[in-house]
Amino acid sequence: MKKRNTLLLLLFLMANTMIFAHQQRIEKNDDFENQPISQEELTAGYTDEHPARKQKAEMSEETPHVEHLHKNALVSAPDSWILNLDSLINSWHIKYFIEKRENQGYRETILADDAVYVERLSRMNNIIELPYNEVVRNCINLYVDRRRSVVEYMLGLERIYFPIIEQILDEQGLPDELKYLAVVESGLNPVALSRVGASGLWQFMLPTGKQYGLEINSLIDERRDPLKATYAACEYLKDMYHVYGDWTLAIASYNCGPGNVNKAIARANGSRDYWKIYPYLPKETRTYVPLFIAATYAMNYYAHHQLYPAQPRLPLSTDTIVVNQPVHFNQIADVLDVDVELLRALNPQYKKDIVPGNSMPRVIKLPSVKAVAFAEKENEIINHRKDELFANRTYVSKGFSGQERITHRVTKGETLLKIGNNYGVTTAQLRKWNGLRSNRVAAGKKLTIYIDNGGYASVNPSKEKAKTEQTQDSSQSTTALSEKYDTYKVKAGDSLSLIAQKYPGYSSHDLRSINNLKSDKIRVGQLIKVPVK
Repeated sequence: MKKRNTLLLLLFLMANTMIFAHQQRIEKNDDFENQPISQEELTAGYTDEHPARKQKAEMSEETPHVEHLHKNALVSAPDSWILNLDSLINSWHIKYFIEKRENQGYRETILADDAVYVERLSRMNNIIELPYNEVVRNCINLYVDRRRSVVEYMLGLERIYFPIIEQILDEQGLPDELKYLAVVESGLNPVALSRVGASGLWQFMLPTGKQYGLEINSLIDERRDPLKATYAACEYLKDMYHVYGDWTLAIASYNCGPGNVNKAIARANGSRDYWKIYPYLPKETRTYVPLFIAATYAMNYYAHHQLYPAQPRLPLSTDTIVVNQPVHFNQIADVLDVDVELLRALNPQYKKDIVPGNSMPRVIKLPSVKAVAFAEKENEIINHRKDELFANRTYVSKGFSGQERITHRVTKGETLLKIGNNYGVTTAQLRKWNGLRSNRVAAGKKLTIYIDNGGYASVNPSKEKAKTEQTQDSSQSTTALSEKYDTYKVKAGDSLSLIAQKYPGYSSHDLRSINNLKSDKIRVGQLIKVPVK
C-alpha cells in the first residue's frame, strides 16, 4: 500500500510539472509574439532557441534566378508597415467588428524549408513574378511567425475588402494579386494613418490623393473610402506600369515614387531588374517588394502555419443609398436603430459623422435591411434632431466654392500633421499660411487655415446671420479678384488641386470656373488663368 501511495504521489508531481512547463511555453510564446521587430531578425533570419523559430536555413541551389544578396543590402521593414500592423488591432473597427478565435492550447509556429517556400510560390497562378530569396524568406517568417496575431485579423478583414478590390482590379484589367499590396500598405485597415500622413487602405498622401481625384476636406476623406481609393490606386499603378513595363518596378514606385526608382535604375547602369537596382533604392523600399511577395504567400498558405482567420461581424450583405441633403450618423442610428459604430465602419470616409448631401449627391452604405428602411423613413431621418446635431453648422450657398477661412487653436499633443489631416490640408500649406519654418507648433497657438468645408460651414449659431453675410461678401470678393489674372504654364506633375494650393482661398473648382474647364484634366504646357497674388 505504501509503495502504491508513493507511486501515485510521483505521478501527481510529474503531471503538475508538465502542466507548469506547458503554461510557461504559452506565456513565453505570447510574450515573444508581442515583442517589437528588430532589424537583425528581418535581415539575418531567426537563430535563437525559441520553439516558434528554426535555425536559419542555407539557400537552396534551386532558388530561381535571384542572386544571393550582400548582407549590407538587407534592411528593416518600412516604418509605415510596422506602424500600421501595430495599430491595426487597436483600431475601432477591429475592436467592434472583428472577433478573434481563441484556440485552446499551445500552437507552435510551423516554418518551412526554402524548397517548400519555393514550391508553394511556384504553384500560385499569378502574372506578377514572385521570386524567392533570403529577404523574402525573412519577410514570410515575419507574417507567419512574429506578426501571426495581426495576420489572423487581416485574414478576417480580407472577407470584407478583397471582394471590392478584386472586382475593381478585374474591371481595370490589372493583375488580381495587386490586392495584396493593400495588405502591405495598411494591413487592410481603411482608417490607417502613417506618421507622415498617408491614409487609408492604399496609404495615399494628401496631395497625391487629390491628384488622382479623391475628395479630401474637413468632412470627407476619400482616401478612407475602400471603393474610390482602390480606383485611384489602380490609376496610379497603371501610370507606373506604363512608365516601366514591369509590375515589380511599378510596385516599388508605389512606395517611393518614380523619381527614386529612376535614380536606382541609373545607378544600376540602366538595369530594370528589381534585384539589380535593389541596393540603390531607399532603405524602406528595399523590403517593400519582398513584403508584397510574403503577404501574397501568407494570405494563401496561412493554414500551413496554423493561422486561424478572425471572424468579421460586419454585415456582408449591404446596399448603398444616395442622399441629396445633409445627414448625421446619429439621425440614422436613432431612427433605424443601428449602431453608430457600424455606420462608421461601413462609411469610414465621413470623418465627422456628417454626410454633406447638400453640396452634391452622397452615397451611404447600410446593411441591406436598413437600406430599405432608410428609403421608407428618409424624411423622418432628415428632420430628426436636425437643430441639435447641426447647431454649429450652416449651409453654404450653392454659388460658394466651399472655401472657408477658419482659426484653429492648437491643443496639447496636436501636430501640424494631425491638424492638416483633420482639415484636409497639407503641412506645407499650414506653414505657408502661418509663416512657420518647421512642423513644430506650440499648444495655444492660433493657426489660420483655409479649408474646403465640404459644403457645410462651421459657425456659431448666434453669429450665423453675420457669417452668411460674410460668406456672400467673400463670394463677391472672389469674383472681383478673378477679374485680374496671371498666366500659369502647367508643368509635369501639376494638377488643378496642386496649383490651387498656391492661391489661398481658391479651389480646383474655382480654377475650372475661371478657365471654363469641363474637368480637372490639364496637360503639360497648357496655359491657364490664375488669380493675381
